[in-house]
Amino acid sequence: MSKPRRETSDDRAVIALARRSGESPVVDALPRMFEPPPVRLLTVNDAVLTAAAGLEGELDAFYVALLQLERDDGGEWPIYHAANFSLRFEIAEPPIEREDMRAIGIEVRSLAEAEQKLIDAEMTYELQRGLTPGWRTLLLQDPAGNWIELSESRGVR
Repeated sequence: MSKPRRETSDDRAVIALARRSGESPVVDALPRMFEPPPVRLLTVNDAVLTAAAGLEGELDAFYVALLQLERDDGGEWPIYHAANFSLRFEIAEPPIEREDMRAIGIEVRSLAEAEQKLIDAEMTYELQRGLTPGWRTLLLQDPAGNWIELSESRGVR
């Protein structure tokens, strides 16, 4: 087997690829791990919200299609999974009484993409600017009337 050839030009090193051995790739026998959803809940545990009966289809359209959470089909009530926690719904008959009006924080990869999806779906939202430069969140209500605050995930740079 010949060694890879090294060529230099303009202070950059270019390494040629070695010849292929002709062997086929080995199939990995380990179980496949699937990517987690691209959203995170900003809570310390699973969150529980209330929804009126008959809103399951609208909740699926909002949380699965719009926000990209994953739906768990195993429970009697809707459960949506984020990368870190789950968002469970208790179905109740209207009128629904809420204990508080605090928003559930959901962190998305791109706030601009989420905002464009909300505009395309013709949903009402409020843009909030933070105290630090560039910090923005979107405040809106889900189809069940629960408050949701969308923020953008920021990696360490």
